[in-house]
Amino acid sequence: MNTPTPDGVAAFLGTQPVHHTPEALGDRLALALCKGMRLAADLFFSHRYLHRAVVLETVAAVPGLVGAVLQHLRSLRLMRDRADRVKTLMDESENERMHLMAFVALCQPTLFERLLVLLVQGIFFNAFFLLYLVSPAVAHRLVGYFEEEAIVSYTRFLEEIDGGRIPNMEIPEFARAYWQLGDEARLRELVVAVREDEASHRDVNHRYAALERIA
Repeated sequence: MNTPTPDGVAAFLGTQPVHHTPEALGDRLALALCKGMRLAADLFFSHRYLHRAVVLETVAAVPGLVGAVLQHLRSLRLMRDRADRVKTLMDESENERMHLMAFVALCQPTLFERLLVLLVQGIFFNAFFLLYLVSPAVAHRLVGYFEEEAIVSYTRFLEEIDGGRIPNMEIPEFARAYWQLGDEARLRELVVAVREDEASHRDVNHRYAALERIA
């Protein structure tokens, strides 16, 4: 299930590693922050891709929720309809939550990882909320870069499955139903579906970043 593209104009670019070249200073700052967070995740999780997915998806649902709330409030202040954007961002947040539900059914985080989630989610929610208040364009660009990195991570996850280093295990029935996968679908098909979601989120957020600059 892919999140709708904004305003019906963003092209779906697929799951290849498409990269938005930074243009403004805000883009470069967003990319630097994203790369720093990517490095930290690589050092902590290494090849533990199931644990990585569980922990990072607890944070991945935050931007859509924050963006939807602040876009809703902006709509009320300006007395202009922004329902399409609010719904798209809420759908994105819910989609990321479903990623978490699917992966946590397959891999339970350690106690340390649970404590890490409490800390990181609290810090990230407040930091992203403030960033979105200051510059929605930079906030969406940051999420777009996060999604670019997510596609790389899930591609490597697939390589681990294909190489036999991660077992291609059974997945819960609700995941098959949500992503409309066949009865024979296993972890590999789930990861492919999640990667497609992330590609859609990438396109949505890069497009919104551009729209915010001209709004």
